[in-house]
Amino acid sequence: MREQDNPPRIPKLSDNQFAPEVFVEEAVGFFLHHGNISITFCAPRVDHSAEPASSYRVVNLRIIMPVSGAQGLAAGLYEFLQKRGLDPVPKPAPTQVQ
Repeated sequence: MREQDNPPRIPKLSDNQFAPEVFVEEAVGFFLHHGNISITFCAPRVDHSAEPASSYRVVNLRIIMPVSGAQGLAAGLYEFLQKRGLDPVPKPAPTQVQ
């Protein structure tokens, strides 16, 4: 039997209840470099030191993963959203005619 006839085995997943969780509101950037995808995320913040308070976005997480992992993430998220009746590709907001 040739090695290519056997699909690669996926190692068992061990859940870590202490893995960090970070709230992000949106992905704001993507970068491909040497076969890895870097995804930059941000979250809203408010500066209460001035009146009125102003809001802004802060980069608070970057994830870097191989292209194959990013493809799996994109496909898995697409399928997850579809199964829950959510459109994976949002429609642009209608423009208002003045």
